[in-house]
Amino acid sequence: MIKITDLTKVFTSKNQNLTVLNKINIKIEDGDIFGIIGMSGAGKSTLIRCINLLEKPTSGSIEIDGVDITKKSGKQLLQLRKKIGMIFQNFNLLMQKNVRKNIAFGLEIIPVKDFVIEGMSKEDYSTLSYFKKRRFKKDEIKRRVDELLTLVDLKEKEFNYPAQLSGGQRQRVAIARALATKPSVLLCDEATSALDSLTTKSILKLLKKINEETKVTIIVITHEMNVVQEICNKVVVLDKSEVVASGSTQEVFSNESSEITQRTTHRYFS
Repeated sequence: MIKITDLTKVFTSKNQNLTVLNKINIKIEDGDIFGIIGMSGAGKSTLIRCINLLEKPTSGSIEIDGVDITKKSGKQLLQLRKKIGMIFQNFNLLMQKNVRKNIAFGLEIIPVKDFVIEGMSKEDYSTLSYFKKRRFKKDEIKRRVDELLTLVDLKEKEFNYPAQLSGGQRQRVAIARALATKPSVLLCDEATSALDSLTTKSILKLLKKINEETKVTIIVITHEMNVVQEICNKVVVLDKSEVVASGSTQEVFSNESSEITQRTTHRYFS
């Protein structure tokens, strides 16, 4: 579970202090597909960057499975970040590497001593020689990449380069790469904004499939209401750095008794 409590982020310059997030409180259960929606400037991207601590909050806490990550740094923070995958609007692929190499990249940079082989205890793995560890790591990476290629339906494109792929195929590579280390949380920052409507539907269908099959918690940052309505079971609406509505997706977008919800969602998304 992710529990965000009184999260505040203030950017300070010589002339002024700009509050981008103001006392944000959100609870995200394991296995949720959770939407965070709002117009440009509402604080969405800053919030998602705080969740993986690319931005350090000014105050407040972010607990992941009971651990407040805002109090972690150095190696402890790096270990926690392995549990958080992220995909971006512009894919951020390595253009000089093929599909297989892009997916494997995150696994290849993990030091051999820190690598864990599925089905083998850390104690047994630690007794292996360096060369056996290296061989096991290589075999495990190949197996994991094969799994992910099947999951995102790109087996036939495994040796293609990003320039040879469509936008939707590039995003599938980015999704597979984000899942390579088996994170418990997947952050999606406007992941469909650069795609056409048909491709967007296929990517959303893939994310739902991944959530169902792997139970990974997915957090979707978007300004597109149709994206939230398509896949998210819960949602918060951000406006002017604050949460103005939250709850199940159906409640937030249909609760006529909530004046602020109706006013905000109508102004943004009608």
